[in-house]
Amino acid sequence: MYVSRTRAVTLLTVLGVVTAMPAAAQDILEEIIVTATRVERPLGQVPLAVSSIGKEEIQLGRQELGLDESLARVPGVFMQNRYNFTQDLRISIRGFGSRASFGIRGIKVFADGIPVTLADGQSGTDDLDIGSAERIEVVRGPTASLYGTASGGVINVITEDGPADPFLETKIIAGAYDHQKYQFKTGGQFGKLNYLVNASHLTMDGYRDDSGVQHSLVNSKFRYDIDDTSDVTLVANAVNSPWADDAGGITLADVAVDRRQAQPRNVSSNSGEKFNQQRVGVIYDKSFNENHEISLRGYHLWKDFLTFIPIGSHIPFVADDGVVQFDRKFYGGGGKYTWTGEVMGRPNRLTVGFDIDIQRDDRQRFINNAGVQGALVFDQLEKADSYGFYFRNEFDVTDTVELSFGGRYDDIDLSVDDRYLANEDQSGALNFSEFSPAVGLVWSFTPTMNVYANYASSFETPTFTELGTPAQEFNVNLGGFNNVNPQQARSFEIGIKGTALDRVRYEVAAFTMDVDDEIANFEQIGNRAFFRNADSDRRGIEAGLQARLMEGLDLTASYTLSDFTFSRFPGSPGAVGKWIPGIPKHQFYTELAYRHESGAYFIWDALYVGKFYADNTNTEKVDSYWVSNIRIGSDFRFSDVTVSPFVGVNNVFDEKYFSNVRINAFGGRAYEPAPERHVYGGVSIRYNFL
Repeated sequence: MYVSRTRAVTLLTVLGVVTAMPAAAQDILEEIIVTATRVERPLGQVPLAVSSIGKEEIQLGRQELGLDESLARVPGVFMQNRYNFTQDLRISIRGFGSRASFGIRGIKVFADGIPVTLADGQSGTDDLDIGSAERIEVVRGPTASLYGTASGGVINVITEDGPADPFLETKIIAGAYDHQKYQFKTGGQFGKLNYLVNASHLTMDGYRDDSGVQHSLVNSKFRYDIDDTSDVTLVANAVNSPWADDAGGITLADVAVDRRQAQPRNVSSNSGEKFNQQRVGVIYDKSFNENHEISLRGYHLWKDFLTFIPIGSHIPFVADDGVVQFDRKFYGGGGKYTWTGEVMGRPNRLTVGFDIDIQRDDRQRFINNAGVQGALVFDQLEKADSYGFYFRNEFDVTDTVELSFGGRYDDIDLSVDDRYLANEDQSGALNFSEFSPAVGLVWSFTPTMNVYANYASSFETPTFTELGTPAQEFNVNLGGFNNVNPQQARSFEIGIKGTALDRVRYEVAAFTMDVDDEIANFEQIGNRAFFRNADSDRRGIEAGLQARLMEGLDLTASYTLSDFTFSRFPGSPGAVGKWIPGIPKHQFYTELAYRHESGAYFIWDALYVGKFYADNTNTEKVDSYWVSNIRIGSDFRFSDVTVSPFVGVNNVFDEKYFSNVRINAFGGRAYEPAPERHVYGGVSIRYNFL
C-alpha cells in the first residue's frame, strides 16, 4: 500500500501550514454531539469512526441533488450515481455497498431515528430531504451490535428543528440540462409545539439522453413538549415521482462516439420508474430522573412502484419480463431504556432496547413489449420479519479510560408465497439468526486527544433481490430463492481523534476486516444482477482534518486508502486475489471555504478518485479522475427579510469521468458518463416573524 509522492507532499504541506499558524488568531471549535451509540455522546468520546456533517455543509449554495454533495468529505465513504434517479445513489462505506446494482446495500439508513432501510436490508435515498437536513451522522464500520444487519455502517439524516422565531422561506434553483427546483420551507415554535415543514419540486432533463426526472417531496417534523421531562415527535414524509428515466450503461466504444447517448435498448424498452410513497413515524421520549430514560418509536411506510427495465430478449427463447411493479408496506417499532448511575463507585451507563421491522412486498413482473406492459409472468408475496434485541454498557474504568461493550441478537425470517404457478410452485422460506458482539476502549490521552480501539462483528442477510436465482438465465419467470448465505465480518480498528490549538479537528483510523461469505455480484443477465458468496480481506486507513486557517477561512481535507481483495470466490477462481470492484484504492477530498461575517462566501472543493475496476477479475480498469466545484453566494438583509443569491460551477476543469460504473455489466455496458462543466444558480428569500 502506498500514496503517490504528489498526494503525500500535498497533504503534508497542508498539515504543516495549519500547525504553523499562531493559535491566538483562531476560534475554539464547537463540541459536536452525536447519537452513534443510540445515546448522545461527544464525538471524541465515541470508540468508533464517526463523522457529523452540519447544515451549512449540506445546504449552503448546493444544487441539492444527492447526499454525495456533502458526504464526499467523509473518509471511507465512496458514492456514485448522482445523476441517475432510477438507479438511485450508490453509497459504500469501507467497500460495503459497492455490489449494489441499484439502491444501497450493507448500510443502515435512518431519517430522524426512523429506519429507511427495509427489513430485508435494502435502502434508498428517494425520500431523504436535503433541503431540511440539519445534520447527517455517518458511522463507519460494523455496527451490528447496535443496529442489526449492516456491515458497512450507518447514515442518519436529522431534520432541522423550527427556530424560536417562526419563518417562511422560498428557494429557487435552476441550471444546466433544464434543472429546476422549487422549495418552500416554514418552521418555528408555537407554545409547546416545535414544527418544521419543507416541500420541494424537482424537474431535470439530464445530461444524457433519456435521463430526466420529476420528483416532489414533502418532509415535516413536529415535536410537542408534554412537560419538562417528556416529549413526542411526529415525522411525516411523502414523495411522488411520476417519472425518472434510465439512460443505461454504455460501452467505452459508445462513450468515444457520444458521451451523452442513452443505451438504445433502454430507449426501446422505455426504461425508467415511477412511484409514490408515504412514511410516518412517532417517537416518544421520557426522562424519569437523571438516572432513567426511555424512548419508544413506531412507524409505517406505504409505497407503490412501477419500473420498466431492459432485460431478457437477448437470450434465445426467453421472454422479456422487464416490467416490475410492487405494493409495499413496511412498518414496525422499537424501544430503548437507558440507566445512568455508578457501578463499583465509577460512572456507568447501560442501554437496552429492541427493534421490530416488518416488510410486505406484493410483487409482479410482466412482459416488456417494447416499452408497453404485457402479460403477467411472475407473481409473489415477499415477506420479511426482523426482530432485534441489543444492549450496550459504557463504564469509566478511570477518569481517562472508558470501556464499552455490547451485543445484539437478530432473528430474521424471509419468505415468498408464489402465486404464479405456470412454472410450478417456487414458494420458500429462510431463517437467519445471529448474535453480534462488540467491545471498545477510549483513552483520553489529553483533554483534547482521544485514542480508541474496537472489535466488532457484523451479520448481514441477503435482500430479496440478491436471493434471485441465476436459473433465470434460462427461465426468467422463476421465483423463489437461490442459495446465497448471510455474510459475516470481524473487524478490529484503532484510531485517534481530537482537537489542537483551538482551531484544528482531526481523526485517523486504521482497520482490518475479514469477511466470510461476502454477498458478491458475480454476473449480470441483461440488466439484472445475480449474487453468490465469496470471502474477502479488507485493510484501510482513513484520515480527516478540519482547520480554521484565519478568521472566516476554513480548510477541510480527508484521505482514504482501501486495500480490499477477494480471498475466495467459488465458481470464479480468476477473481481470487483481485481488488473488489467499484472501490478506488485512493481517495482524497479537500475544500477551502471563506465566509465573511456579512454572509458572503466562496467555497472551492476538489475530489480525487483513484483507479478502480468494473469487474471481479479486474480486466476492466476505470481511470482515476479529479473533479472540482465552486460555490459563491451572499446574504442581503432588509429588516425582517433576507435574500440569499448563489451560483455554482460543477466540474470546473471539465474532467471526463463516469458518474457511475456498473459492476460486472453485461456486454461491457458499464459506463454512465458524468456531466461536463456546467453552471447552476439560485436564490432563497426568507422572512422572519420577529
